[in-house]
Amino acid sequence: MSAKKRSPLTAVWDFFCSLKLTIVTLILLASTSVIGTVIQQNLSPREYLRVYSETTFRILSDLDFFDMYHSWWFLSLLALFAANLIACSIKRFPRVWKTVKNPVLAPEDTLYRTFSNFEELLVKDSADEARQKLEGFLARSFAAPVVTEKDGKIHLFAQKGAYARFSVYITHLSILIIFAGAILGSLWGFKGYVNIPEGQQVSQVWPRNGNTPIDLGFAVRCDSFAVSFYPGTARPKEFKSVLTILRNGKPVPGLDHHSIIVNKPLTYKGITFYQSGYGPSGSPTLGLQVKVRASGATREVSIEKGEQVPLSGGAQLRLVDFTSSFQNYGPAAKLEVLPPSGQPRSFVILKNFPDFDAQRGGDYIIRLTDFQQHYFTGLQVAKDPGVWVVWLGCLFLVLGSISAFYLSHRRIWVTIQPVGKKTGIKLGGSAHRNQPSFALFFDEFKKNLKSEMTS
Repeated sequence: MSAKKRSPLTAVWDFFCSLKLTIVTLILLASTSVIGTVIQQNLSPREYLRVYSETTFRILSDLDFFDMYHSWWFLSLLALFAANLIACSIKRFPRVWKTVKNPVLAPEDTLYRTFSNFEELLVKDSADEARQKLEGFLARSFAAPVVTEKDGKIHLFAQKGAYARFSVYITHLSILIIFAGAILGSLWGFKGYVNIPEGQQVSQVWPRNGNTPIDLGFAVRCDSFAVSFYPGTARPKEFKSVLTILRNGKPVPGLDHHSIIVNKPLTYKGITFYQSGYGPSGSPTLGLQVKVRASGATREVSIEKGEQVPLSGGAQLRLVDFTSSFQNYGPAAKLEVLPPSGQPRSFVILKNFPDFDAQRGGDYIIRLTDFQQHYFTGLQVAKDPGVWVVWLGCLFLVLGSISAFYLSHRRIWVTIQPVGKKTGIKLGGSAHRNQPSFALFFDEFKKNLKSEMTS
């Protein structure tokens, strides 16, 4: 009957304050987050089509599973959870505030019967003498008490850690701050990529899954790129870019020839450049030593792929192909000698085996002495104006969690009343968290109190 009389606003309020809503929302957030873990996010359509069929790709794309953390349904779940969190906090806050700011100073006997930590004793002291002893004992052993007299009884109330009850609200606030930072980064931030050949500069980056470049407002130049490999392999050990930030065509002080490597990015005006990849840019330039077998005359030449250089006797030398790692033999080049007449002759030379070509038996003995390969650097570019908001939320989350788990609101009530020619003392205490620890404290407290009152 009472449910039928609820107004629509009350029904909506009760819905957002529901614990069931909290549980369901958390389950949905956890379940959908698994999708973001299983399905790699923010790849190009071509990369997804290597894994999924075209039909599956379209279905997953329509459901925003490839960028789910920015999808409308995931953000709606976050907003629903935030609304639930705010409503629950508002609903419970007045009661907590009342408990902290307006505690029960003159408890009834019914309150004492609810305590699991309770003690009664009779002393020969008068009520005033007992109060003086108890005031001093509480101040020394626990906290300074508040004294209240009512109906011929003297009540003492002491508490510690009252504001620990608000730690849960610090945790709630931290979650909302983290959500706000994430939304801020989603709306006004971006993640993109850019490839910069050595010696060139760019002022725009391409967002993931976007067709319109983003203007940085400044330029980034790749001064040089270097990569080192594990010995005997083509597996990169470390690759490093040397970047310069240009503002109005001039280097920004402190950001001229700045080196970045993986996990050591460069940040300027809130935009961070991460080293993510590299690749060859253009054909390598090879250094060759050409020796005429008959005369022993030697000359040094530089050549690029497809280029021809003249040799003595009217022949031509052409670079057909080059690889920095040929079947674990190291750098190798495929060359072709074009004589003035007759058929061209092709062969392979190896940098790590300089005398290899001498066994070929041709008119020329050629060695691969050096090669210079230019690269482009692949950079991930990210701007997230909400990152410091998220870090602030994480700080509050840590502080709130520490306070919630390690701090407790502990209270002790003492009632003094005449009992015949003696004075009766009722003692009770409670803690809103970590009850076993408080029980141990209260047992020691009772023991010392009895000793104090009988001394």
